[in-house]
Amino acid sequence: MKNFKNKLFYAGTFFVYIILALTAFILTFVFLEPDIKAFFIKNFTALKVSSPKIIDVVVDDTSINKYPLPWPKYMYTEILDYFSNYAKPASVGFDFINVDINPMSKADMDFLNKISKMNNFVTGFTYSTKTPTGSEVEYMKMIKDKFALNVDYKALEHPSDYHQINKFPKLYTDTVKNIACVNISADSPLDYKFSGINIIKIGDSYYPSLALKLYLLENNTNNVVIDDYYIIVPKTGLKIPHKLITNSVIETNIRYYSPATSPDDAYTHYSVSASRIIDSYRHLKAGKLQEGDLDPKIFDGMTVLIGGNITGPSADVVKSPLSSRHPGVDIQATMYDNIKNGQFLHDAGFFVQLFTVILLALFTFWCVLKCRVLRSLFLILLIDILFFIMVSICAYNNYLFSFIGPISVQLVTLIFGYSFKFITENRNKEKIKQAMGKYLSQDIMKNVVSNIDDLKLGGKRAVVTVLFSDIRGFTSLSEKMTAEEVSMILNEYFAEMEPIISKYNGVINKFIGDAVMAIFGEPIQDIDHPKNAVKCAYEMLKKVEYLREKWLYEGKPKIEIGVGINTGEVFIGNIGTENRMEYTVIGDTVNLASRIESYNKVYKTNLLVSSSTYEYIADIADVIKISEVHIRGKAKKMDIYEVLRIDKDR
Repeated sequence: MKNFKNKLFYAGTFFVYIILALTAFILTFVFLEPDIKAFFIKNFTALKVSSPKIIDVVVDDTSINKYPLPWPKYMYTEILDYFSNYAKPASVGFDFINVDINPMSKADMDFLNKISKMNNFVTGFTYSTKTPTGSEVEYMKMIKDKFALNVDYKALEHPSDYHQINKFPKLYTDTVKNIACVNISADSPLDYKFSGINIIKIGDSYYPSLALKLYLLENNTNNVVIDDYYIIVPKTGLKIPHKLITNSVIETNIRYYSPATSPDDAYTHYSVSASRIIDSYRHLKAGKLQEGDLDPKIFDGMTVLIGGNITGPSADVVKSPLSSRHPGVDIQATMYDNIKNGQFLHDAGFFVQLFTVILLALFTFWCVLKCRVLRSLFLILLIDILFFIMVSICAYNNYLFSFIGPISVQLVTLIFGYSFKFITENRNKEKIKQAMGKYLSQDIMKNVVSNIDDLKLGGKRAVVTVLFSDIRGFTSLSEKMTAEEVSMILNEYFAEMEPIISKYNGVINKFIGDAVMAIFGEPIQDIDHPKNAVKCAYEMLKKVEYLREKWLYEGKPKIEIGVGINTGEVFIGNIGTENRMEYTVIGDTVNLASRIESYNKVYKTNLLVSSSTYEYIADIADVIKISEVHIRGKAKKMDIYEVLRIDKDR
């Protein structure tokens, strides 16, 4: 039964710990992990510089201050004309959506004409959950036939959550040669952009992100393979690790870079204002470059991404680990940089992180159980520092470990460990107290426990009553019985005597063979200790009469006891050494009680008390005075008294 209760206790304790640890991990993962993850990305992953072959062209505050919005189409045409007639970039990504086309506008038609001549131009689209109807069905079929990826899908497919792209004007759709999804990720705009879309499933077809499309375009391929772990470009052998958020969106962790020019720079790639492109274009066309104009040769072979970043509640900025207003066009450039150079940010695997959590928790629990508090806290702090260094090194090398999750589990383990240690130590103390209470008096044990922090040799002087009882002729009886039989008789005898002594506020100081030594008045305070000692002795004798009849019936030998009682001053406390103490009483009062008890054999009596005890019991006891007894060790003779009867009600 005890083993079952212990197993139940430990099983319940472990269950509670698991619930607390999981709760702490989930809460910290939801509320703290994004900030901690962003910290490691910003301070350790984003220490490396970006590729110099990627350039952001930004419609920024400088641009709109010089050329106020709204921009007519010819301004975009001038930018594109610059990159088709003067500069020779590898590809141009257009991070804008929902282009309006007016067939009656010469500027709009010139814009379409320019796009039609740019094979390396990619425009952006966004998606919708709305199911296409009517003409939209035919439109999506045309989009699929013209722009969808050729995908060999080697994972389990499910229906998509998205059913169509937000529709372009027909003239624009007919003209543009390459389109791509410009949504960075499928999560909330309030979240950090830790990952970005590389492929999105719309209906039953797959479409690339702007970054992936630029890479495929530059490598003259439209074929990809998707398995459970990677997006693979067979032509180049590129393998992009992905995490399948849903079957609709295939995202990849974004590996960020350091700011391009200074720590305060909003861009991690080289960026130029769109107004400089327009100014340079106009001066080139006029045949007179001016100071501050851009040399078109700097764009040769580059990948150019054109986007917006205007102060205010602009949809073109998002929250990233590097900035609360990170230009969307720069994140597009970052995603392309990751793909182009095969620099991906990997999450540590589930089992690796689980092993880390378990290892950290076990180490913490071991420290709590095996080490002193300060030492355990020092070791735990040390392992946390080492864990932080390890996570930082991994982040620098493009591997992300969860940091706050394991630390939260460790904190729960620390608190739980000390709570568990406190509970188990208290349970063990209770077991020890119960066990030691079988060797020491429960009252002495309580006295020791109450002064556990101040145990030392020494004690005090006090007036107590000492009782000695002894079995008559026990030595000769024991010679006729086996050791087991002697043990059984003594155990039964002591078992009957102990509750009687406790009943009268007595404390058993020790068992001496077949003898019992008990103290009244200390450590249990009792002003009537002489009377209670005598009442106790009288009841002990009555109990022995009962045992004698019982044992005679059982064929066991007849026994009798003698009791001696003395009241006087003693020294009571701890004696011995610092390493081995005994709580006891010493003094002439104790010796005299023992010698008085021995006179029961001489006078054939059962209960003798000293004159000092008699003074306290004269009103409740009938006695016979035994005068002028010579007590060994005493120079003078003294009187002792045989107690015949007592009035227990007084």
